[in-house]
Amino acid sequence: MERTPRPEKVAVVDEVRERFESAAAVLLTEYRGINVTDMSALRRSLRAAGGEYKIYKNTLVRLAIADLGVDGLTELMVGPTALAFVDDDAAAVAKALKDFQGNNDSLVIKGAVLGNDLLSEAQVMALASLPSRDELLSKFAGGLQAPMSTFAALLQATVSKFAYALSALIDANGGPVTPAEDEVAAEEAVPAEEAVPAEEAVAAEADNAEADEEESTEES
Repeated sequence: MERTPRPEKVAVVDEVRERFESAAAVLLTEYRGINVTDMSALRRSLRAAGGEYKIYKNTLVRLAIADLGVDGLTELMVGPTALAFVDDDAAAVAKALKDFQGNNDSLVIKGAVLGNDLLSEAQVMALASLPSRDELLSKFAGGLQAPMSTFAALLQATVSKFAYALSALIDANGGPVTPAEDEVAAEEAVPAEEAVPAEEAVAAEADNAEADEEESTEES
């Protein structure tokens, strides 16, 4: 006899599906081994970059993303997985993850969903090398105060760096990247949401393990 999902589980599945569909990008990570203090620091850095770090049971995420049409995404939902939802600047959030990983190798970057494309860890690193929106705006503002010759050189260098990194990402991905990143420089910053309690990380790891065991039992 098929069990009817509890209302709270249905609500979480709907929430996750909506977040995936509305986000500019979603970066997937494994956080096994990260303590509560470091998890709090990671959440703050991602929030400052315009991302929100959320942890859900893997079984519920799999249900939510089953119809998104992104090949290979479901297979990444194993182990203690946390999702970084990005509403604005994917490059800035990718860079925040990369910087944290440089000081804490317990964080594993699994990949990302950008538009309808699934990016590998290497492609996320390439995304992290792109100039963020704030960097572009800062360089542009600085150039406006400089003599025209200096401004022209600065503008050319900025565009060249961006184009080179974007080209590398496109080549690695085997196709064009969603234009969301091109529009980043013209968009306003999205206010960061309130932080989720860091203790959620510890509880969610146990939830993930319990959910995977539950799923295994149901399938058998």
